[in-house]
Amino acid sequence: MDQALFRSELAQQLRVDSIRTSTAAGSGHPTSSLSAADLLAVLLDGHLRLDFERPDNPANDHLIFSKGHASPLQYAAFKAVGAVEDDELLTFRKFGSRLEGHPTPILPWVDVATGSLGQGLPIGVGLALAGKRLDRLPYRVWVLCGDSEMAEGSVWEALEHAGHEQLDNLIAIIDVNRLGQTGPTMHGWDLTSYTARAQAAGWRTIEIDGHDLDEIESALTQAEDGDGRPVAIIAATQKGKGVAEVADKPGFHGKPLAHAEESIVELGGLRDLRVKPAKPDADAKPHVFDTGSGGLPAFEEGTELATRKAYGQALAALGDRRGDVVAMDGEVSNSTFAELFRDAHPDRYFEMYIAEQQLIAAAVGMQVRGWCAFASTFAAFLSRAYDFVRMAAVSRADLRLMGSHAGVAIGEDGPSQMALEDLAAFRAVHGSTVLYPCDANQTVQLVTAMADLPGISYLRTSRGAMPVIYPPGEQFPIGGSKVVRDGDDVTLVGAGVTLHEAVKAADVLAHEGIEARVIDLYSIKPVDSGTLRRAATETAGLVTAEDHWPEGGLGEAVLSALTDQPAQVRTLAVHEMPGSGQPAELLGQARIDATAIAEKARELAS
Repeated sequence: MDQALFRSELAQQLRVDSIRTSTAAGSGHPTSSLSAADLLAVLLDGHLRLDFERPDNPANDHLIFSKGHASPLQYAAFKAVGAVEDDELLTFRKFGSRLEGHPTPILPWVDVATGSLGQGLPIGVGLALAGKRLDRLPYRVWVLCGDSEMAEGSVWEALEHAGHEQLDNLIAIIDVNRLGQTGPTMHGWDLTSYTARAQAAGWRTIEIDGHDLDEIESALTQAEDGDGRPVAIIAATQKGKGVAEVADKPGFHGKPLAHAEESIVELGGLRDLRVKPAKPDADAKPHVFDTGSGGLPAFEEGTELATRKAYGQALAALGDRRGDVVAMDGEVSNSTFAELFRDAHPDRYFEMYIAEQQLIAAAVGMQVRGWCAFASTFAAFLSRAYDFVRMAAVSRADLRLMGSHAGVAIGEDGPSQMALEDLAAFRAVHGSTVLYPCDANQTVQLVTAMADLPGISYLRTSRGAMPVIYPPGEQFPIGGSKVVRDGDDVTLVGAGVTLHEAVKAADVLAHEGIEARVIDLYSIKPVDSGTLRRAATETAGLVTAEDHWPEGGLGEAVLSALTDQPAQVRTLAVHEMPGSGQPAELLGQARIDATAIAEKARELAS
């Protein structure tokens, strides 16, 4: 069989198998799969360099289905390359199957979970950056995009950044099939609208008929000839191509075909072709950065330093010791102090500008290749990228995030800059770790621990300088806490800024004959239930104080630890919308300062 005929037959096989999978499941997106079958057939046969027998080969190309709802096509492709058998193909969307409704890394050939549209291309940027600047290997990153998702702002962030970084190892294949879920897309088949935007961001563009195999071959060949620009192949296609009943017709999105058997006959029937993608160099090795044996920063007790600055110093030192540590920031590195890492390790630092979705996506892409990625910005701005964090958890990604300038304690900047929901947001992420240090030495130890944590970890840092209360080298295990004052009358629980307020309150209470136990709950998740339970048993009750809204933060973490134990708990949190002012004024207004803590403690002690 000559190549042209083989590719034509392979494309039809991909269509047939896409129909079979969704029919067996009784759900899925066959029409979205049919439109891109020709594109994928040519990519598999001669352009994708991926050893499916060695998915861990560092030189492998990466294939991301940003239009993750076209998973029937991706799974059909895995069958065509011999990675899955036909029996497994027909378990699509069944309980216990690896072939989930949208792709996840349960499959070793899937780098990241997709399905939340607009994420594949930004993550592809992260992978392409890793290839160019970290691994320094010639792999390509192929991203199949849908035209509907091109409306997402995260796609523009990716276009901008890839063009700026001249990522000619990144190739976006845009499947312009005209129809979205409920009707026509914004631009329909106006390919020039997509072309103009990509070109404005510095991309090389190629417009093609996405069903003409010769045009597809020519476009992919041109795309592989890098000229310093990322490439966008903008392909006009037909949703439901090959099946007259549904082709280019609205109302069939996300539905199995009503007449699947007849449609398969229309496509020429079952086939069992196998394609062998080219394998990359088996001996290629990623670049390794030099490492040293320097110590961690240490701060003298009684001095004052902002935990955000301690973060930057700790990260720079960690970069000295570990060549796999990389850092990125959202153009606030002089406030998060990520600039200290940038200055020490410029080859491993990435400026992501004011594009928080791309910031998180880049970290996700880099960790795919095993890099230990830290990403930082103001805590309030991470909320813009929350869906990327949520999907990173679905991807089983290992991310280390730092949010600075949290709470009313930032002072004069006012409520637009005051993260007051971040603890709740990150506690809600599956498998996450949420940390809130109160001094510089604690920050150093927690940053160091984060480098080896699985899943999503989040460090909340503060803007203002705070007293150093722990000696250098003090250990802070994840899931632990510290009892910084002993007492048997009442317990005060704080973290970060409010830990210091709790200590002040304990001093006031001591003068009144009330001995307060003070717990530094630096690990908000996982929480130290044992220490809290003992405090509930051994004292009259607990007062919690947090620079955060009452929903989902430290107070509710404490309450969750005591659900099956009778305990008196009083929670102090920010209830009213704050304004601008001095930090002490705002803490007092919010009733989370030492005065308010002492008042609640007296109520319990009496």
